[in-house]
This record gives sequence, C-alpha cells and structure tokens, in this order.
Amino acid sequence: MLRNYFKIALRNLQRHRTYAMINILGLALGITCSILIFAMIKYHLSFDTFHTKADRIYRMVTEFHGEEMGYSQGVPAPAGKAFREDFTFAEQVARVTAFHDALISIPSSKTNKKFEEEAGVAFTEPQYFDILDFPFLEGDKKNALTQPNSAVITHKLADKYFPGENAIGKVIRFDNKLDFKITGILQDLPPNTDRRHEIFLSYSNLKDQSKFLAADDSWGGVYSDLQCFVLLKPGVTEATVEKALPGMSKKYYKGRDAAEFQFRLQPIADIHFNPNMDGYVEKKNLWALTWIGIFLIITACVNFVNLATAQALNRSKEVGVRKVLGSQPAQLFWQFISETALISFVAILIAYLLANLALPYVNGLFESQLSINVFQDIYLSGFLFILLGVVIFLSGSYPGLVLAGFQPILALKGKISQKHVGGFSLRRILVVAQFAISQALIIGTIVIANQMRYSKESDLGFTKESVVMLPVPVSDKVKMNTLRTRLSEISGVNNVSFCFQAPAATSNNNTDIRYDNRPEEEKFAINRKDADYQYVATFGLKLVAGRNLFPSDTAREFLVNETFVKKLSLKAPQDVIGKPISVNGDHQKGIIVGVVNDFYNYSFRTDISPICIMSVSDMYNNCAVKIHPANIKSTLASMEKVWNETYPEYVYSHSFLDEKIAEFYALDDIMLQLIQAFAGIAIFIGCLGLYGLVSFMAAQKTKEIGIRKVLGATTGHVLWLFGKEFVRLIAIAFVIAAPLAWWVMNSWLQDFKYKVAIGPDIFGIAIGFTVLIATLTVSYRSVKVALMNPTRSLRSE
Repeated sequence: MLRNYFKIALRNLQRHRTYAMINILGLALGITCSILIFAMIKYHLSFDTFHTKADRIYRMVTEFHGEEMGYSQGVPAPAGKAFREDFTFAEQVARVTAFHDALISIPSSKTNKKFEEEAGVAFTEPQYFDILDFPFLEGDKKNALTQPNSAVITHKLADKYFPGENAIGKVIRFDNKLDFKITGILQDLPPNTDRRHEIFLSYSNLKDQSKFLAADDSWGGVYSDLQCFVLLKPGVTEATVEKALPGMSKKYYKGRDAAEFQFRLQPIADIHFNPNMDGYVEKKNLWALTWIGIFLIITACVNFVNLATAQALNRSKEVGVRKVLGSQPAQLFWQFISETALISFVAILIAYLLANLALPYVNGLFESQLSINVFQDIYLSGFLFILLGVVIFLSGSYPGLVLAGFQPILALKGKISQKHVGGFSLRRILVVAQFAISQALIIGTIVIANQMRYSKESDLGFTKESVVMLPVPVSDKVKMNTLRTRLSEISGVNNVSFCFQAPAATSNNNTDIRYDNRPEEEKFAINRKDADYQYVATFGLKLVAGRNLFPSDTAREFLVNETFVKKLSLKAPQDVIGKPISVNGDHQKGIIVGVVNDFYNYSFRTDISPICIMSVSDMYNNCAVKIHPANIKSTLASMEKVWNETYPEYVYSHSFLDEKIAEFYALDDIMLQLIQAFAGIAIFIGCLGLYGLVSFMAAQKTKEIGIRKVLGATTGHVLWLFGKEFVRLIAIAFVIAAPLAWWVMNSWLQDFKYKVAIGPDIFGIAIGFTVLIATLTVSYRSVKVALMNPTRSLRSE
C-alpha cells in the first residue's frame, strides 16, 4: 500500500512539474536556512562546555557600583591571591594576564626567526591547567609552569617554531627580552573555546613585563585582560560564594570603595554570551536567528498549502473517481500526505547539499568552524528528521483534508469551486503571513543598517582616519625616541605619539580616583589612558580648558575629559585646572593641567566614560602615527624602513585605527548580512508562491479575461484584475508587520546608548519595496494572459 502511494505520488508530481518545482525550491531554500541556523546555534551553545568540570568553573569579574553600574571581565592584580588565601570554597584558583600581538623569536635559530602572534601570550599560574581541560601531549601539567621562565605552547606552534624537532627544552623569546624554556606541549585548542591563547608563560615572570600588572598590593586598577579563574569544590554553590565576596571588598578596600568595587562569579559557559563581559555573541541574537528560521519554514510551507489548495480544483474529478471506486477519505488523505512527504524529502536532500555549499561562506563570515554532517552528528540527524515531520504536517495536513472531503457527485460533475477548498480566505491569510514576515525582516535590515552607518560615520570626538598603530617594545626608551624622530622626518607623517592604547579600544584600564585631596575616592571609576604630549595632536583632541601635557613624563600631569568634570558636578572645565588628583589607589599623583573634549572610548553601546590621560612611559606599547591621506602606500613603506633600521630584531606590523574601531561592530555586521540574506530568501520564497498562485488564477480566469477583452477591457485593466488583490493583502501584512518590527528593533536599539530613530521613511521603504517586487512578480505572469488574443481563450472554453 505504501509503495503504491508513492508510485501514484511520483506520477502526480510529474504531471504538475511546475508546481512541484516551485514547492521543492521554496521548501529547499527555507530548510537550507534552517539547517545553517541550527548549525550556528549548536556551535555557539557548545563553547567551553567540553571541560569535564564546566559546572564548577567560574571567572571572577568586577562590578562597579557607582553612579552607574559598570562591569569588567578583569580583576585587580591581588584579587586571585586574596581569594585563594581568604576562602576555602575553591579547589583551584588561577590568574591569567594576557598581552595581545606578541613578538616571539627563536634565539637558537641561525636567522633568529621572528613571529608576530596576534592571539598574544598569557602569563598563567600553573593551576590553570587543573581547572580547564586542555590536554598535554608532552610534559607534566602539574609542574609545567611552576618554575620561572617556563612556557607551554600548542602542538601547532611547536611545529611552526621547531619543524621536525622535539620542542620540549627549546627556548623561545618574548618581546625580545624574556627567554622561556618550553616545558609542555598542548593538544591544539578546539574551535569552540573562548580561551584562544596558544602560548602560556610562567606567571612569576609577569613582573618582568609589567610591574604595574604584577603588583600584589595594587587594588585600585582593574585591567580587563588580567583575569582570574576559579574551580569551586564539589557541593559549593555560586550563591554561597557570592554572599561571601563582599567581605573581600570590605577587607581590601577602604571607605566608599568597599561598596563600589564588588566581585562576582561568572560561569564559564556564560562568558561566550554575556554582553556586559565582552562575550562573543548575545543569546538574544541566537533566539532571533531561531525565530527567523521558524518563519522561513512557515513561509515555505505557506507556499505549499496555497498551491496545493489551489490545485485541488484541478484534481477534483480524480478524487471523485477514486471515491466512486471505493477509496476512503483516510486513503485519499494519506495519498496526498505521501506526495507531500516525497516533495519534502527531495527538498531536504537539496537543502542539505545547498547548506554544505554555503558552509565555507558562513564559516568565513563568522570566522567559525561549523560542520554539517548527518553521518557524524546525531543532533543534526534528529533535527532533520523532526523538521521533515513538521514540514509534512504543516504542508500536507490541510490540503489532504480538503481533497479527502470532496463529495464524489459534485467532483465528477465538475462543480467543485473555490468555496469547497476554503475560498480565498485561507489563502489570503497565508499570503498575508508570508508578506508580514518578509516586511518585518526588511524593516529589521534597514534599522540595523542605519545604526551601523550611524555608529561608523558619526563624529567620535577624535580622529580615526589615517591613523596607523604600531605595536612597540617598551624595554628601550632611547630607541622609542629615535623612532619618533625618524618617523617625524617622513614627509607623509603629520604626528607621532606613544601611548598604551588609542582613544577607543576593546581592552580598558579602569581605576579609582581621589580628587582634590578628598578623604574618600569618588563614586565613579575612570578610564585611564597612558599617553605622551603628542596624543592630543595625533588624535585631533581639542583642549577646552588649560594646557597640554609637557613633553617630559617626570612631572606627573593629567588631562581629563568633560565627562570627568560633569561627574564632579562642577560648573565649568576651568574649575578642575590646578587641582591635585591621585589614581590607582594613590599610586599615581599629580595635577590636572587641562580638559579635553569628550570622545567615545568604546562602542556606541556604552556611555562616554570619565577619562584621565597621564604620561607614564612604562605603559607605552603602541606608537600612533597620523599620516597624510595622500600617498599612503609610500608613507607606509618609509615607516617600515625606519622601523627595520630602528628595531631590526622586531617584526614590523601595523593596523589602521578606523579598521580596529569597525571591529567593535563586527558581530552586528554579521547579523546584518544574515538578516539581509534571510530577508531576500523570504521575499524570493513569497514571490515563488505568488507566481504559482497567479499562474493558477490565470488558468481559472481564461474565459473571464477573454470576455472582458471582447467587451473593451485594456491590458492595464487585466493586470489590475490580477494585482489588486495582492496589493490589498500586502497592505494588510504591513499593518501587522510594522508594529511588530518596531517593537523588536526598538528593543534591539536599547543596547546602544547612542542610536538612530526608527522613522516613517523606514516603513515607507519596506512596503514600497514589497509592493514593487510583488507587482513585478504578478505582472511577469499575468501580462502573458493580458496580451493573449481573446478568441483563443474563448475557443479554449
């Protein structure tokens, strides 16, 4: 019986090839998107869940309870040690301090091979490998980093640095000044971890790189790349520890700081998703993709239902004959379900192929390693099986019930009409649903695109164009001065400044502040910028009061921004000039000599911070070069030549500041591209269904159109006959889609402190574009009917 069902189903599909192809293509596109979305969601949900003790692994983070709530993924340098000594909750505690864009050289090589490692290095306590599951291929993880000047690297880097050799016992040099002996080789990191460092150096050597970051008595500064991981003992809950953490603040902070600097635990599985902690992707974005996938499947199924119920009129006599010959309604129902199953199965096979063809593009877009293989992924196999059942049910149930319900006498007499298949009412509802989804996606695309354009093109309060950032070693100040002098002599160079970071950066150094010798620190934390006297000119900052820093960094002077003044509730920027301040737990003290304009120190998702610019040359690890926009290529070549002559032992690398700032919105750009693609696919699927419906209507109205043309109807009248119904339905869809899209996108915009408005022009573009596409689709098919000679259509009747 089942075999016979499918044999008849195959014949029917061959007889109605056009409609079958439309259904298969529509379903295949919808299912392709769903497969890709499933793979993306599964990939992101798997991040750092492979650790065997993942349910007990946490990262300690800092909350700033001042006038506004603030967060940092980092902690003060002594926090990890204090947690280890003061509490008995932890099985293991490990501190990790990262340095990005690291220079690694191999002193034993004849050519002193040099490598620029973008992922950088991490000064790590040995307990780190007891907490996280990064297997050792060689070496003992218990002792690998216990001794000073020891290092652990991945197998990939071992092959890169010492091809064909055993890397254990070999020496690598970091930043051209610190030598480390390799004591362990790690298995290469899995793709689904946010812990991307591949070079781990003994934490005991951190003081040789940065005394500031290694200071175990400095509680005032919080550097985002100085992190602490904790493995709780079995049975100890997160809530129990968090009740005790305020006691640590009270013990090590004085006065107001004890309440303002609070520590929290962040589950390791939450790091990938928490936007407050620089997580990679927000869970609400994954939910958005989930709903988009569901809507695309619904859109494809709507096509199927619409065309199937429309075709039911043509199959009425077939059904009548079958019923007269003894077929039961249930048999007719399952006959149609078998046709639906065959179409759905073919669509899934095509979708699986298309998804694999699209996978390299998606992986390149996300910089991920998604995989789609039903033979190796039981979850994907289960998803496709469930999806097949859902599609068959959604697409086949109603048309099957309609066909099975035909009365045989009426069917054989050819008196089955629109009212017997639900008239136009159901199809109207389904078309409205299709175009409501499409218009909502179009509105979302426009809003995201407008916000991205606003974020990237707005005045940030500083110059980001034509600014080149060069990572520099901090060990030789004489060479730094030489580099400044030589770079300044290049005709295409306007200014040169040494600094810790640009005005806007992904990693931030937040610290406390005491103003005007007040007995307590202020309620707000400041964003600390270490930079020289050329910082203002290089980045185009404007002095609104006072003067710039002096060239010498021996006299401790400070610049602050306008927000700093506002936070102190002072009336004018001049009021802070000459006032003493101390930062980082009184470690740096000096006088405010100037106030600069406000500038964005991170993305538009955060408020402008109170900022303090100070000249501490030990913190300079970047050289910012403002170049003339003309002849950039020759200027960069001259800069590289100067660098190689000044630092022959270092690798030259540069980046453009505007490109780095654009990376703040990299995930939003990815979401924009995905929604654009999905909106396009939703519209295309809707147009496929529209084309099929118009084709069916044209076949049904052949005689009517012929009579109208004989009575004087023009081609335009005929086109309007076909199009007016769909224009009305699109308008109804817009009424549904517009408020829904406004609500969703307004919620999305709440993440931004500085955002665009959702104006009426956005909705006008959405409905205008949809009407245009639908009109072109309807016209393409209906114009053939409109131009047909009426004598032919009447003769055919």
